[in-house]
Amino acid sequence: MANILETVVFADGETANTQQATGTHTAADPNATQQVNPVMSTIVSILPLVLIIVLLYFMMMRPQRKKEKETKAMINAMKVGDKVVTIGGICGKVAKIKDEYVFIETGNIGTPDQKSVVKMERDAIRTVETAKN
Repeated sequence: MANILETVVFADGETANTQQATGTHTAADPNATQQVNPVMSTIVSILPLVLIIVLLYFMMMRPQRKKEKETKAMINAMKVGDKVVTIGGICGKVAKIKDEYVFIETGNIGTPDQKSVVKMERDAIRTVETAKN
């Protein structure tokens, strides 16, 4: 309860202070504060962090994984005669495929019978253009 201080002036000029109790609570009353639920405050403080992580997953990680799967499928579907470009920028045609290695014809070395062949790992292939049969 809040106490209100009143000043009363008597007829002979004296003043007296009296206190009256009222039944209303004021905003400054320390007993009128609300209890904050600690579980809710923890959830509200962690929620923005969780939202940022979810957004990062859907905007960055998921598309990157999808692209990696497509590239892996493209490399596994590669066959002799396909045109390829390596991560080093070498362009050529697949001459032979052995396990984890690809042999790429890059051009002639002098006579049309002599071909330049480069041995590369499968993972070094950036793009594959399927040969039209």
